[in-house]
Amino acid sequence: MPDFRLSVCMAVHNGTRFLRPQVDSILAQLRPGDELLVVDDASTDGSVALLESMRDGRMQVYRNEQNLGVVPSFDKALRRSSGEIIFLSDHDDIWLPGKVAASLAVFAADPEVTMVVTDAKLIDEQGKVTKESFFAERGDFAAGFLHNFVKNKYLGCTLSFRRAMLRYFLPIPADVPMHDIWFGLLNAIYGKTFFIAEPLTAYRRHPGNATPLVTSGQLGKILRWRWRLATNIGARVLRGGREAVSEA
Repeated sequence: MPDFRLSVCMAVHNGTRFLRPQVDSILAQLRPGDELLVVDDASTDGSVALLESMRDGRMQVYRNEQNLGVVPSFDKALRRSSGEIIFLSDHDDIWLPGKVAASLAVFAADPEVTMVVTDAKLIDEQGKVTKESFFAERGDFAAGFLHNFVKNKYLGCTLSFRRAMLRYFLPIPADVPMHDIWFGLLNAIYGKTFFIAEPLTAYRRHPGNATPLVTSGQLGKILRWRWRLATNIGARVLRGGREAVSEA
C-alpha cells in the first residue's frame, strides 16, 4: 500500500447503536502512523464513553459542548487532521475491505488526482444489503461541476482527498447545505476527481440519518440550498479559494 499518512475524520451524534462496527472497520485498515479523528456533537447516549472504551492510540476524540451540527463537526475534525490523504466517515456506515488500499493506489498512480469517489452498497438498520450500488440508484457518477450542482453525487462517506485541498474547502460556510457537495464542487473547480466503480463503503440508511434524502416535492428547499451554494462558491472563487485558516 502506498506510504501516505492518513487522517480519517468522523462526525458522531448519538451513535452508540452503530459506532463500534464502523470504528472497527476503519481501524482494521489503518496503519500505526495513521489517525482517526472523531468529533462528538454533544451526544446524550454515551457515544463518548463508548469511543473512549475502545482505547486505540490512533483515535482522538473531541467533544462539542453543545450540538453544532454535522457540517461544523466535520470542519472541526478537518482542522485537527495532519494526514496527507483525508477520508470522511459517518458514524453509522461500515468500511468494506480494500477501501483504503484501492483509494491510495489511485492517488499514488496519478499525482494530479485530488479526490477519489467510490461506489457504495446500501444497507438498512440491521446491516442487510438493500441495494448493491448507490450509483445504480442515484445515476452514474460524473465529476463535472454543473450536473453535480443540479443533482449532487458526491456522497460524503465515499470521499477521500489530498490535504492540499483544505486550502479551498475550509472554512466550510455555515449556511451550505452539506459538506460533501461543497467539497465536491470546489474539487471540480480546483482539482481532479477519480471514480472507483466498486462499492467500498456500506452506506446505512435509517430514520436517524444526518443527511436524509431530499425529495422532488421539496423544491423550495432545493432552490434555497443551491442559492447558498452558488453565492458561497462564487465568493470563495473570487478570493482565489484561499480562505483556509492556519490550523488547516
